[in-house]
Amino acid sequence: MGARAKRPLRIGRFAVMAILQAARAKRLGLPDESAFSWGLNRAIFYAAAKRGFRSGPGEQGPHEARPEAKQESTYYLGDEMAYRDPASSEPRFTIGGEIQTKADFDRQVAARFGTERNFRSAWREAQEIIAGFDEETLGSRSRFFSQVYKPRRDELATKWTEEYTVAPAPAKQG
Repeated sequence: MGARAKRPLRIGRFAVMAILQAARAKRLGLPDESAFSWGLNRAIFYAAAKRGFRSGPGEQGPHEARPEAKQESTYYLGDEMAYRDPASSEPRFTIGGEIQTKADFDRQVAARFGTERNFRSAWREAQEIIAGFDEETLGSRSRFFSQVYKPRRDELATKWTEEYTVAPAPAKQG
């Protein structure tokens, strides 16, 4: 039996949420590193919420700090709260005791775009979308979700997948 060809990476709702949330955070005043941390953190949070914050046997859910985790503090972006690592000079956000960093964002989100150039194009588009909303809308968790993210999530996922992902070359037959 021959090797199966790999499917192209798809830009899904998780990536769309992470990018739009990062652009929102940047617009509301967070520096780049913190904005990307916020974006990934919120994408993880909403993905877990969608699944009902389920954990496997012996695992802890996103709200349960692991015993070895550093003490977390709360941070508000508008009316939305997240936990942050108090040891970081600029806010870095945490879930389950794990800090979401720019490197994590790059690995879990930006890498799906194939190249830095592709990601930067999508990032600019997200910032343009966010620029079209007032700070009151962006500061509201529910309005951001219902007016900014939800109406665009599938459109952006499809568009960015078509524009920025390329199917890998078929596996060579041996």
